[in-house]
Amino acid sequence: MRKYFLEQAGFILILFAFIFISWTPATIKKHYAANSEPNDTLYSTYIQDLYQSAQLAQSGLALNVFEKAVTGFYNLKNAGKLSGEKSILSIADFDQSSTKKRLWIVDLDKKTLLLNTWVAHGERSGTDQATHFSNRSESLESSIGFYVTGEMYHGKHGISLKLDGMDEGFNSNARKRAIVVHGADYVSQETIDALGRLGRSQGCPAVPADLAPAIIHAMEGKTVLFINVNDQQYTSKYLDEHAAAVLASNSAQKTNVLDTV
Repeated sequence: MRKYFLEQAGFILILFAFIFISWTPATIKKHYAANSEPNDTLYSTYIQDLYQSAQLAQSGLALNVFEKAVTGFYNLKNAGKLSGEKSILSIADFDQSSTKKRLWIVDLDKKTLLLNTWVAHGERSGTDQATHFSNRSESLESSIGFYVTGEMYHGKHGISLKLDGMDEGFNSNARKRAIVVHGADYVSQETIDALGRLGRSQGCPAVPADLAPAIIHAMEGKTVLFINVNDQQYTSKYLDEHAAAVLASNSAQKTNVLDTV
């Protein structure tokens, strides 16, 4: 009989231990649920709404490139790198030919495309198509990845905009290399007609001279510039989609985008 009671007591203790280990407090479950939303589907819906509202497909910007850029925007915002007053995202897609208008400036809050124009790459990055990239000084090559815009100044190219590279090993030497946004006469339809491509810079994302003031004023003040290339070697800590989705949900809910899913 004693052996029977000991066996039963042992069974009860094991049962209580299992229940205790398996039990999750309601507050923890609630916290987990809150941090599991919005999921990938909701975030994709939000991105597509922005993309369609700004009519970016019609202007030639690929959805997957836009999604990468928006993801970086929200992660940089969450890291405290960006202005709290502006929601400007600029994208240069160097997978496209230099003859294409491959620079987009988008206001995410207003869901509008502000500007779409040409942008040059570095002379050693390639001729019409950019294929080589570097973070080294005097390489005369473009650098890919996420940038945050710095100060405006007037230099040999007129009004210009300093850039700080956010991706270590890919563009982190931007300020040291004097990689800036500036206007250039060789970024024009006339140059394309004469050469079959744009002119090239010393590594800077050069823009049309006549549009440089408008472009720079739109971009200045700690906003994001993303230079895209489909490069398997490129990595960035700012491409965490789940982290971006959590922050983006606040913006999405303001416009009731997520409520319709």
